[in-house]
Formats: sequence, structure tokens, C-alpha cells
Amino acid sequence: MAAIRTLRKLCQHSQHQVCKLHTSASRQEAVVISGRKLARQIRDEARADVEKWVLDGNRRPHLSVILVGDNPASHSYVLNKTRAAAEIGISSETILKHTDISEEELLDLIDKLNTDHRVDGLLVQLPLPDHIDERTICNAVAPAKDVDGFHVVNVGRMCLDQTTMLPATPWGVWEIIQRTGIPTFGKNVLVAGRSKNVGMPIAMLLHTDGHHERPGGDATVTITHRYTPKEQLRQHAQIADIIVAAAGVPNLITADMIKEGAAVIDVGINRVKDPVTGKDRLVGDVDFEGVRKKAGYITPVPGGVGPMTVAMLMKNTIKAAKSVLLFPPERVRMAAAS
Repeated sequence: MAAIRTLRKLCQHSQHQVCKLHTSASRQEAVVISGRKLARQIRDEARADVEKWVLDGNRRPHLSVILVGDNPASHSYVLNKTRAAAEIGISSETILKHTDISEEELLDLIDKLNTDHRVDGLLVQLPLPDHIDERTICNAVAPAKDVDGFHVVNVGRMCLDQTTMLPATPWGVWEIIQRTGIPTFGKNVLVAGRSKNVGMPIAMLLHTDGHHERPGGDATVTITHRYTPKEQLRQHAQIADIIVAAAGVPNLITADMIKEGAAVIDVGINRVKDPVTGKDRLVGDVDFEGVRKKAGYITPVPGGVGPMTVAMLMKNTIKAAKSVLLFPPERVRMAAAS
């Protein structure tokens, strides 16, 4: 009997230790992924790539940016892009145009830059004034110079898992996941947001075949949007191994919605008024402080996806300079017009 009592005590002690281990693990906060640190790695790789390219006798890559209007956020984004280009060794120019520029004038400028052999990468900063159709403008940029990856040909090639100019923000999300070592094969992924420039491309990159020309993540991806009922969003989030929040809604994803250990990538950029200071501050779509106590990985806002977007844009500019993607002009015109 004494032996049995001793054995029971040992079992109770070991169960208590297991319980303690689970409790401490659940209290451990998520790994905060530094987009700035990862972007620095990519910029260092890009700088070395540019230096080798120029040492081999090639012309230094050049990026042209068209900026329409006086949107402060757009000016800030463009400044970040040109600073990154200078740091990497890419020459750049910013072409400023007044808000009242006509669509025809803007198209003429794009056509001129398309045919300028000194321009490798070309982007038109979005958003544009209401009187200009963004899709028309995106399709006017030559696909081989389209460093934003928004031309219909580049979007189509991405959807077919072919080598192309990937949109910088989705590519940045992909690189965060890959470089952090977050597994995607066979995993459940929730992408909250269906925009054609962010949500949809992220879903394409994560669900497609990992053995194709442009390898994908082999994940099972669910896309939600503004008309997804809150309770359904919660149900999808609770089974997701990876959540990518890209809806532009503050506090869309909260701690009670996610499963323990999930990787949460916050793409949202929202300006809200700080209740303490009364000043505007940037927040994402995720309740960062709450979710970090339950997630396995999380990206902050700012300092998460944003720096990666700029870094991937630089990679696309180098790709354009090397003429990695060459498209027959006639086929491009037909695709853009259809």
C-alpha cells in the first residue's frame, strides 16, 4: 500500500509539472517579427547585386516615380522609396504632377518613360485623383518596367504561377513568412481583405503549388471581406495557422478570435486618434497588445510589412534592369486593351 501511495504522489507531482509547463507556455508572448530587420537583410542583398551588376559593365538601374497631387502620405511613401533606392545604389527620379493633370497627359508621360531606355523601373504612386482611372494607368505602364506588379499581364502571370513582377506588399508578406521559417505546407491561412493589389495576390502566393515556376505556399486559403459576417470571420480565424490582416479596419482581429500559436501578419495601415495625446498614430488591423499574448508570431505596425514593401520594390527594379521579363509589345497591348 505504501508503494501505491508513493506512486500516486509521483503521478500527481508529474501532472502538476506538466500543468505548470502548459500555463507558462500560454503566457509566453509572440515572437515580434521585425520587418525593419528583414528589410535590411534584403536591401543588403540588393546592394551587393547592384554592385556586381555595375562592376560587370552594366548601366546602374534607374527607377522613375510619377507622383500626382499633394497627398502627404503619398509624398512620404515616395520619399521612402527614393531613399531606399539611393542606399542600394539605384538611381531614381520623382516626377511631380499637379492634381488637375488630365488622364491623357498622364498616359502621354507614361508612354514617354516606357520608351526611354534609361528608365528600368516605372511606378505611378497610388491613389490617383478621382478623374483618373487607376486601372487604365496601371495597364499603361510597360509590364517589363512595372515594378509595382499591377499590370494585367503581370497579375495574370502571377495567377498562373509564372515568373513575373510580384506586387511589392504581397511579396513582402511572402518573404516575412519564408525568412521567419513559418510553415505553410498544408496549413490553414486566413486572408482578411480581398483588394486586387494586396489581399488577392497574398492569397494567390500562399495557396499555389510549391513546385511551379513561381513556387507557392501549398496552403489552404480562405479569403474574407467587408461582407463576411463577424461570426464567420471569427470561425475562420479560430482554425487559421496563419492570419494575414489586410482589410484596413482597426482592431479587426482580436485575441479571442485566434488560436494559440498562430502567426499573425498585419498589413493594415490606419490612422487613429490617440485617446491620451489626442494626436494621430498608425495602427494596423490587429489588436497588437492583445493578440501578441496568444499568437506565436506577430508583425507590428509600423515596422512590420511596410519596410518589406519598399525592399521588394527595389528587388523588382533590379529585375527590370536585368531585363528578366521580356514581353512581345503586341501581346501586351492586346492584354491591356481587353
